[in-house]
Amino acid sequence: MWDHSLVRRGDGRLSHDLLPGDKGPQDECGVFGVWAPGEEVARLTYFGIYALQHRGQESAGIATSNGEQLRVYKDMGLVSQVFDDQTLSALQGHIAVGHVRYATTGASAWENAQPTLGPAGAGTVALGHNGNLTNTRSLMEEVRRRSGADLSGELGRGSSTDTAVITALLAGTPGEPVRSLEDTAMDVLPMLQGAFSLVFMDEHSLYAARDAHGIRPLVLGRLQRGWAVASETAALDIVGATFVREVEPGELLIIDEDGLRTRHFARPEPRGCVFEYVYLARPDTQIAGRSVNAARSEMGRVLAREHPVEADLVIPTPDSGTPAAIGYAQASGIPFAQGLVKNAYVGRTFIQPTDTIRQLGIKLKLNPLREVIAGKRLVVVDDSIVRGNTQRALVRMLREAGAAEIHVRISSPPVKWPCFYGIDFATRAELIANGMSTEEIRASLDADSLGYISPEGMIEATAVPEERLCTACFTGRYPVPVEETTEPAESHRGSYHVLPHRPSPTLTIAGAQ
Repeated sequence: MWDHSLVRRGDGRLSHDLLPGDKGPQDECGVFGVWAPGEEVARLTYFGIYALQHRGQESAGIATSNGEQLRVYKDMGLVSQVFDDQTLSALQGHIAVGHVRYATTGASAWENAQPTLGPAGAGTVALGHNGNLTNTRSLMEEVRRRSGADLSGELGRGSSTDTAVITALLAGTPGEPVRSLEDTAMDVLPMLQGAFSLVFMDEHSLYAARDAHGIRPLVLGRLQRGWAVASETAALDIVGATFVREVEPGELLIIDEDGLRTRHFARPEPRGCVFEYVYLARPDTQIAGRSVNAARSEMGRVLAREHPVEADLVIPTPDSGTPAAIGYAQASGIPFAQGLVKNAYVGRTFIQPTDTIRQLGIKLKLNPLREVIAGKRLVVVDDSIVRGNTQRALVRMLREAGAAEIHVRISSPPVKWPCFYGIDFATRAELIANGMSTEEIRASLDADSLGYISPEGMIEATAVPEERLCTACFTGRYPVPVEETTEPAESHRGSYHVLPHRPSPTLTIAGAQ
């Protein structure tokens, strides 16, 4: 039994768009879980998802269990806005899962915040998900087959995410014998297609699972008195956990009072997302034994060899272009400089994006150091070009500040295809590289030259074999089939419902009352 009687909700959100209406590539979520008797698991989880804030800024949530009850608190906004000392003190227990979610356009609704909550066997499940499923329609048909027209749980309360569909499936089939969450998960996980790194829990155990391709990252760490799982190793570092290994593709981890055990629900076919190396992950994270910072720096060195130019300074587009810019400077011998100052506290503006606001938007985030760049021939290094609006405004701003020449260098190949696995790209029609050649893009940006790293150079920098990487956004070769009705990450999740009125935040208690 679970009681949804204690409900308070609120709002508050930020994003890291450079220009109003010009979203760069954004990941959907970050997940964290901990099993640690005797520790303040809610606070550990707070710091864990705080370290993963870059993976999502729409909403944040934490669920805890004391062995009898699950408590879930979630709200719209950043981790530091959602939680305070009083809230964390109310989240007692020895198991916790946490989640941060990115705000896709039109999807900013409290109902879509995580962890999701639902019945599971004789208890309750709280679940966080990073990634996107590609067979949500058929899974939803299975949910309706099991439960009929009347939807309960998160789906019944208005959630329209694929995560809510997973949660509904973990409830099992009404009328059939009650099964453990572990056994139900072993039935449900093989049904899921696409990308999923899941961290979930019931009253007694912590679970972690990763899709057969391991598209989105998930790692396991050891605490002095327990275990932690997280989207990135940087989150393990923050809470003092020692990295043990990655959760394997197709693996289900179960952590309880008997220790850690593992089961496999699918044959592993690793195809990790290459864009984690390019942009999404923190630079202090390690993926497949490779430092993300080292990979990005190597991308810059490869870029310098592939697209050399005579120039006076190499400057990054902060912060995502910084490691590659350092690598470019090292390989080219051109001095590195910080030519742009970033305001780290600017989020998305909700003022209508008129031409005036578009022109001012980038100056809210970046401002040139005129004494550094005036009269200089610049190499400007960035991680990617999506629509091109931000780079176009940046070039114009640098010219107005007196730059003599502007040579744009990009540490990823042209983005030509949408992502169906959890990155919020533009639609294919909006991707500038889909309809224009490199020379046409250069002219559109008004840059003196433009160079993208080659796919081979990017892959070389990751130190991971090409056959173990997903490069679909660059090549159009998708490792997982996509349903004909599936849309890219931004719109794939269905019709989102925005509340006309938002009461205040939520503490939900489930389980034995």
